[in-house]
Order: sequence, then structure tokens, then C-alpha cells
Amino acid sequence: MDMQLKGRRVLITGASQGIGAGLAESFAREGCHLALVARSGDKLQALAASLRAAHNVQVDVLALDMTQPGAIEQVVGFAGDIDVLVNNAGAIPGGNLWDVDAQAWRKGWELKVFGYIDLTRAMYLRMKQRGHGVILNNIGNGGQNPDFNYIAGSTGNAALMAFTCALGGRSLEDGIRVVGVNPGPVDTERIAKVMRNHAARLLGDESRAGELLAAYPLGRSATVAEVADLFVYLASTRSSYTSGTIITVDGGISSKRSVS
Repeated sequence: MDMQLKGRRVLITGASQGIGAGLAESFAREGCHLALVARSGDKLQALAASLRAAHNVQVDVLALDMTQPGAIEQVVGFAGDIDVLVNNAGAIPGGNLWDVDAQAWRKGWELKVFGYIDLTRAMYLRMKQRGHGVILNNIGNGGQNPDFNYIAGSTGNAALMAFTCALGGRSLEDGIRVVGVNPGPVDTERIAKVMRNHAARLLGDESRAGELLAAYPLGRSATVAEVADLFVYLASTRSSYTSGTIITVDGGISSKRSVS
């Protein structure tokens, strides 16, 4: 199916690895021109070279720590006028209320929660001037499933869900769509590390992480492509009536509630 995205300019944060790199691949495959931001310049350059060679698209990169003062302004200047913003940067640390101290909590939120909000604030106004745009927030199903042992992430993700719905509820008045995606576990190195930590805590042996994974739907995590391709659809005109909502991709984990 042609997503009618060829030639659109897409800004992706946290683009150097994991879901971010998968997003870049999926949008490049559709003929989009990319503006990629992440901390790791080497990884960004390698990804950009691969995408240019494989898909013959323009790929611009900016190596930047988005938590530094003035970073949002740098990203806006680098990206220019874009058609699609994908907020993807950041990972909030796991742990309970006492594992995650005040400094770690704020550091985690600085990039993922406030970074999303601040970049959206800036890019929304540019999109409004042009009369069109799409803003997609990669959030995570922790916001739907409050977890004692992921308290900072659960709370931050819930805040981003509310932010997305509040803004996207009226954004079509400005020709802009705002949508959130809540992936569950995705087959990335980050999730592999999380699963090893869970196995060490719950089973006393990090090498038993596969036993925990077997309990997931289909006995596995989602693939990066299964998540990234959804973003492509949501960015396209084929999804032009979608705004102010959250799409969950977790194999039913968030809905798997039972009294039996």
C-alpha cells in the first residue's frame, strides 16, 4: 500500500538505535527525507549512510544531547520546516519509589517527558503557520499499566498520554494531528537488558530471561518493524482522521485483565 509520504520531511529524535533506527528505516523506505537527532554521532552517521544507499533519500543528522540548554532551539533550526515530528528520545529508569531518587527521576523526565513537550511546543507553531503537520509521540504501555517497579516510567508515560490527548483533541483546528503510540516490550537491546534485570530479581538468574519472555503474547516481544510501520501509517494521509488518541501495540498485554 502506497502511504503517499514520498518527499515528506520527517524529524525523528533518539534515532540512532532501537525503535528510532527502525523508524528511520521505515520512513526512508517510503521515500521520506529525514532529519535525525541523537547523542551518538557515529551511530547516526552510519545509519544515515546506510539509508541513503538503500533508499536514495536525503538524510541529515544532528548529534546532540537534547537535555542541554538551548538544545530545542538547535533542533528546530536544524530541522527547519518538517511535515512529521516523531518524538522518540529518552528512556525513564526502572525501579520503585526508593530505587529512583529525585535526581534520577528528574533526569529521566527531562528528556522523555519535558523533551517531548518542549519540542512539540516549538514545532507545533511552525506547522500551524503552514497549516499542516503530524506529531507522533512514542510513549509506552507503562502509562496504561501502573507498575510499582517502574514508577517513574509509569507516571511519565501517563503524563505524555494525557498531553497527547489534550493537544490532539483540538489540533485538527490548526490542520495538525497529534497521536501517541504505546508499544509494549519491543525486541531491542534496551528491553533485553530490562528482561535480564527482571530475571535476576525474580528468578535469581539473569540468564533465565527467556522464561519471562515466553509468557508474553506469541512468546516474544514485538519486532521493531511491527512498531515502526504503524508510525508510518499514522503519519500518512490514510490516517488523516486520527488525532488526540493513543494506539497500543503490545499483543493485548494491557487488555489481559481477568478475574478468573
